[in-house]
Amino acid sequence: MSSRARITAIGTYVPDRILTNEDLEKLVDTSDEWIVQRTGMRERRISGEQEFTSDLCIHAVENLMHTYGKQVQDVDLIIVATTTADYAFPSVACQIQEHFHIPSTGAFDLNATCAGFAYGLHVANGLISAGLHRKVLVVGGETLSKVTDYTDRSTCILFGDGAGAVLVEADEAEPGFIAAIQGTDGSGGAHLYRSGLSNTMKGLPLEGEGSMVQNGREVYKWAVRTVTSGIEELLSRARMTTADIDWFVPHSVNLRMIESICEKTGFALDNTLYSVEYMGNTSAASIPLSLGLGVREGRLKQGDTLLLYGFGGGLTHTGLVVKWGVPDL
Repeated sequence: MSSRARITAIGTYVPDRILTNEDLEKLVDTSDEWIVQRTGMRERRISGEQEFTSDLCIHAVENLMHTYGKQVQDVDLIIVATTTADYAFPSVACQIQEHFHIPSTGAFDLNATCAGFAYGLHVANGLISAGLHRKVLVVGGETLSKVTDYTDRSTCILFGDGAGAVLVEADEAEPGFIAAIQGTDGSGGAHLYRSGLSNTMKGLPLEGEGSMVQNGREVYKWAVRTVTSGIEELLSRARMTTADIDWFVPHSVNLRMIESICEKTGFALDNTLYSVEYMGNTSAASIPLSLGLGVREGRLKQGDTLLLYGFGGGLTHTGLVVKWGVPDL
């Protein structure tokens, strides 16, 4: 894989409101013990009534700028990975451009659900390495609480809100992208969806009326099988083994699923970054939130080799091996 780009800065943001397992016990027939046992989740962050995905993403970019002394006025492309944009259009990316008064940039939203942030990084690296762009802002943000049915105990315990942003910049001397893999199984789309303009899929009526619907058992089986084989192929493309990876950073879907993937692939859970325990499943935001935690806790260091893997609705997945290029705090 040829690369001329690296990640140079990161910022994250989560809303102030915390939704605990005890809070959920008051909404549906569930318990803290049951939720922790099956998902590893204890809390998730919830956006305010008038707080939307664009707001979270803007705060994440501001955090990036403040933490690393970076400016975004010279960004020449904005990619936002999200499934919960404020509007069908204009895009969240356009709202970010307007907020920061970036004078000359492309801007678009990318919807690959929980794989979205990894897809965004892949696209940014490709465009920079092709010589078409020099500085790309990649953001993953979600307000999943706004599309969650809080009467459905199988899904409402899972989802939270948050955002993370990184800068990907041209760097021919020390590029950071080593290998990538993508895959899709559209036949599994009926196992995880949110209805839109169409109220049928493959001729069958959809449920949910705009809320997320998930067949957890089928998604679990697909994810463990697909991510396990995808990691094997990705490491082969990188000419590496698990011993060469400092940190495994999967989509924070469910801690039990992450544990199963680690067991099958040989990654130690101690060398895995995840945000699921106190932030829940934040879809496209989960990987940057995990990276942000690793940085703030002093675990993730410049020069570390990471294996990122996003997977979710579509069904789609993408993985990357990257060299972490962000300076230590």
